[in-house]
Amino acid sequence: MRVVFFEDVEGTAQVGDVKVVKNGFARNFLLPRGIAGPVTPPNLQRANSLAEKEARRQARLDGEAEVHRERLDGYTVNFEARVGETGRLYGSVTSRDIAQKVEESTGIEVDSRGILLAEPIRELGSQSVTIRFTRNVSAAITVTVDPDEDSKEIVEQLMARQAEEEAAAAAAEAAAAEAAEAAAAEAEAAAAEAVTTDEEAESPAEETTDG
Repeated sequence: MRVVFFEDVEGTAQVGDVKVVKNGFARNFLLPRGIAGPVTPPNLQRANSLAEKEARRQARLDGEAEVHRERLDGYTVNFEARVGETGRLYGSVTSRDIAQKVEESTGIEVDSRGILLAEPIRELGSQSVTIRFTRNVSAAITVTVDPDEDSKEIVEQLMARQAEEEAAAAAAEAAAAEAAEAAAAEAEAAAAEAVTTDEEAESPAEETTDG
């Protein structure tokens, strides 16, 4: 069924769009709720009017969000967290934590639902996180998680252990490469010796005559 939309439907259409949708979706959801209607001149006129109103509203929201984007784009927020023996955090840093920290640091109120974090942060380090203010305006900030004072010794021990493991792995790799090189040289020498032996075996013996 062909319908015109009076409201935005995420992932489907925006107000004013004319689209073909499944009959069941239209009859059971869109039409009864007044979200869309049949494509008639009055409905098209209504949808166009709503679309213009929504465009003005969106432009106002984008303008307000642009001010926040300019302040926050490239901004860094820092957290200190307790770390366990494995190097992972006790607990995690969530979208709500980030929103709260941004507001505390900058005074800019951020909706945690606009922070695009696939999953809570559970490890030390830095990562880029996108804040979506509106559908058209986003900012990229950096979220850095450092160990708290009580965890610094644990992190130092973990880093020392990791350095030892990396050094041991590098030494083992070098030894393996050296052994492989020696084996290849030995095999090459054995092959050369075998060729020499074969050539000697195939050479005819010199004839001798008695004077």
